[in-house]
Amino acid sequence: MLSRRRFLQVSGLFSLSLLGAGCSMASKKPKPARPNIILILADDLGWSDIGCYGSEIATPNLDKLAEGGIRFRQFHNTAKCMPSRACLLTGVYAQQCGMMKPAKIINAVTLGEVLKPAGYRTLAVGKHHSTENLHERGFDRYYGLRDGCCNYFNPGKQRPGEGKPAQKRPDRAWCIEDQTFEPYTPKDKDFYTTDYFTKYAVKYLDDYKDEQKPFFMYVAYTAPHDPLMAWPEDIAKYEDTYNVGYEKIRAARYNKQLKLGLVDEKHYPLSEPTHKPWDSLSDKEKTEQSRTMAVYAAMIDRMDQGIGKIIDKLKAIGKADSTLIMFAADNGASAEMVRIGGTGEIGSMTRWTSLGSDWANIGNTPLRYFKNYSYQGGICTPLIANFPGVTKAGSFCDFPGHFIDFMPTIMELTGAKYPATFDGSVITPLQGESFADAIKGKQIKRTKPIFWQWSKGKAVRQGKWKLVKWANEDWNLFNMDEDKSEIHNLANKMPEKAREMQALYEDWVKSLI
Repeated sequence: MLSRRRFLQVSGLFSLSLLGAGCSMASKKPKPARPNIILILADDLGWSDIGCYGSEIATPNLDKLAEGGIRFRQFHNTAKCMPSRACLLTGVYAQQCGMMKPAKIINAVTLGEVLKPAGYRTLAVGKHHSTENLHERGFDRYYGLRDGCCNYFNPGKQRPGEGKPAQKRPDRAWCIEDQTFEPYTPKDKDFYTTDYFTKYAVKYLDDYKDEQKPFFMYVAYTAPHDPLMAWPEDIAKYEDTYNVGYEKIRAARYNKQLKLGLVDEKHYPLSEPTHKPWDSLSDKEKTEQSRTMAVYAAMIDRMDQGIGKIIDKLKAIGKADSTLIMFAADNGASAEMVRIGGTGEIGSMTRWTSLGSDWANIGNTPLRYFKNYSYQGGICTPLIANFPGVTKAGSFCDFPGHFIDFMPTIMELTGAKYPATFDGSVITPLQGESFADAIKGKQIKRTKPIFWQWSKGKAVRQGKWKLVKWANEDWNLFNMDEDKSEIHNLANKMPEKAREMQALYEDWVKSLI
């Protein structure tokens, strides 16, 4: 396996809890009234892509957070990076804040703009898929990519003595505090986006270690979004792991999920595979597919290493016990394909590789479909919440949440207020519901329906019922209490319920006009 230096040269340089809405009761240890909060977001990560949700990938730090906290099994994003991040930051649907394409957030406020007036230090690192610098939207400090994706080793122009970075375009916007660079060509030869997002997150924690007021930190990694690129030492851990093929990895993940108590066979049946039979691939294709997944796994591994460094810094500054950490993903594993640059190995700076639909099917085990779809494989995210002394260790929760719920939840935990107007504009009322009590282990039920619309996907969920479709197919109706993998379409058996749900969805669409 290549050394890191040589690599740069070659590349151009438990038991299942009840499946209802409730959560296990938490401990009664008193906590500070105003907790620190770290919200970590992964990019294009499948539901089963971390260890505590069934993966073979080494994620010991996330696994430890899950062991000491709560895992949500029915929490949702929007099936796409950009609108998910908009919902997370604002508490309203992306359709309501102008974020169905990269733009400025309108008629809404960000978590930074809500928490800063409440006395919080507001910090952000990583991806913000928009046309605004988060420093302008309520965050005291910001370092990261103000764009959809970029080359991990060099987002900008080709550097002397190195190969040309594989990229869709060389002018990806990058923000450092109040400055925006287009392009951003890092001077540091050890640059790798995941590492530098971690580096700045740790730096910000250290900068304010003696500050008495609480902090909110948003850590938005780009991993494992394509281009698939990773350090050789991380790839080496997985170079033989995926030679066994799609079927064995998917079966192993499902069996691990069963053993963890994350799923059971009745409520989470394994959906029909959409991947090719492994034995139908040529030897060359098998080698390429094994390498592709090894790099993808390495990217997740490196992200987890970074999360470990953030946790270590929290401990070092004495704030680990007063900090709520939450981890989620902005959509399911991606079947999108981009191929740019043909030189170097898969995983190197000069070659853009995507995961593809076959491995994405495995990434979302046991759910159907992938990123962009409004089926569970596109919208169901792993969500871990860990607050020492508050969350019950190793517990599960089935509250049907959505990214619009982060704002009201964080407001309830911090005492922050949501404005009716901001900077001269009328603000869209909050659309989400707080799940703060679920974090504390209390039983809660959702009162409002949830809606999805992205690309050709549409869906609505109210109580146990979900109506969903893709493109020109008929609407599909599922009982999400009984059929969480969306196997049994009930639309023909229950046409009145399907029409009722469709009317609910159409009324929501009309309300957006």
